[in-house]
Formats: sequence, structure tokens, C-alpha cells
Amino acid sequence: MEYGKLIAVTGMPGLFELVSSKSDGAIVRSLDDNSTKFASTRQHQFSHLESIEVYTVRDNVNLTDIFKAMESAGGKLPDEKDAKAIKAYFEKVYPDLDFERVYTSDMKKMVKWYGIISAKGIEIKLTEVAEEEAPVEEAVVEDEAKPAKKAAKKKAEPKAEEVATEEAPKKKAAAKKKKED
Repeated sequence: MEYGKLIAVTGMPGLFELVSSKSDGAIVRSLDDNSTKFASTRQHQFSHLESIEVYTVRDNVNLTDIFKAMESAGGKLPDEKDAKAIKAYFEKVYPDLDFERVYTSDMKKMVKWYGIISAKGIEIKLTEVAEEEAPVEEAVVEDEAKPAKKAAKKKAEPKAEEVATEEAPKKKAAAKKKKED
């Protein structure tokens, strides 16, 4: 299972793996009990864990940064029901968190989600980083070939004036046929 396929679904506790998406919802598999179900977009919203950012006193950071800090800190996770213990834990693990904008309920979710991810042995890493680097290299190669393609395209395409004069007689002929019928 990949970290990039993990999502949170509003109204449904826990984390889910995105199995398949459809136009009116998604098929998701629970990480808790491995049950598969359909979640409608009319009732639920989906958040990929990769796209979630957390407020800090500087710039927002991705949730993976928080999870990696929790992983490197090691030790036992605080009880999800003890708000003071959770806040003290995050003050120690990630002191740059903006505690005025990051609510205790958000920190509880992070602790719960990290517990699920670590129990399943899922590697916490962004998949977008590798995908973003490759297109940049391809774009540079394409830029070098573009002038030759544009020149060939200009020769092959007729001018707008030629297209307009060719279409005008066809339209008149079609209109005459309709009148005759």
C-alpha cells in the first residue's frame, strides 16, 4: 500500500485507501477492518493525505513533514483523549506548529492517523516529488524541438482567408439543397 493512495473521508472515521474513483464517488477500503465500500461525493468529501498542509508559525508544511517528525521523535504516542498531553507532545515534536490555528481536534487526528499508518507499516513519502522532476526535464527537450515543428505546421496549415473562401460556397450549396427539398 502506498502513502499516495491514502485518503480521509468526511463523516467516516479512520483512514482509507482509494481503490477506484468514479464520477459520483469513490470505492474506498478501510485501513481499520479492510472493508470495501462506496462513498458518494454527495455525502462525503475526500482529502488525500499528500495534499493536506498544516499551519506553522512560518510557512505551511505538508502533513508528511509532521509525520516524519513524529517518526524521528520515536517514543510512545499520547492518548488521543488527553488534549493537554497531545498539545505537549506536539510542542516537543514539532514546536513550529501554529497552536492558535491548529486545533486540538486536528492534532488528535494526526496522532490517530500516524498510529494507523505506522501500524500498517506504510512508508511516509510524497509521490509527487518524483513525478514533478521528470516532466521538467522533458519540457526542456520539447522546447528545443518546437521551432522546427512550428515551421512545418505553418507550411501545412492553410491561411484563415483560404479556409473562409472554401467554406462559403459549401454553405451556399447546402442552403440551396435544403430549399429545394
